[in-house]
Amino acid sequence: MTHTEKIAVKNGLKKFALDLIEQRIAVSRLAIDQAQQAANQEEKSSAGDKYETGRAMGHLQKDMYARQLSENRKELASLHAINVDNIYEAAAAGALVECAGVHFFIAAGLGKHITGGRTVFFLSPDAPLAKQLQHKKAGDPFLFNGLSTTILRVY
Repeated sequence: MTHTEKIAVKNGLKKFALDLIEQRIAVSRLAIDQAQQAANQEEKSSAGDKYETGRAMGHLQKDMYARQLSENRKELASLHAINVDNIYEAAAAGALVECAGVHFFIAAGLGKHITGGRTVFFLSPDAPLAKQLQHKKAGDPFLFNGLSTTILRVY
């Protein structure tokens, strides 16, 4: 694989991650709006404090979605700061670590996804596995899911 192809793969993974986070942000915004509408639509009833309980639940949901939105925005900002235009010799933020059957993209904590025909674990640079991989190079072993795994390539 050429230098240009490696950079293109990493840029594609970064774009995939950016799109995913932006979708999460849109979902969080919609959920906040819906929770606010639900809280606003609660009407007073003869059942006493049912109205207040309903409004309080709506506000709790809105607060929960607001926290999710805030976390997604932080993740988006962190991902924008990741440089994928460098080829790395060892695992670091912005690197793609290839192993047999699985790849690790150290950029954003988005979990396991299949993209471009590869199984990719999107790891936050602060994740324990990313910390374990840090400074490891092609040929270095590490433990993943209790199994010894060897790094084939890092770029």
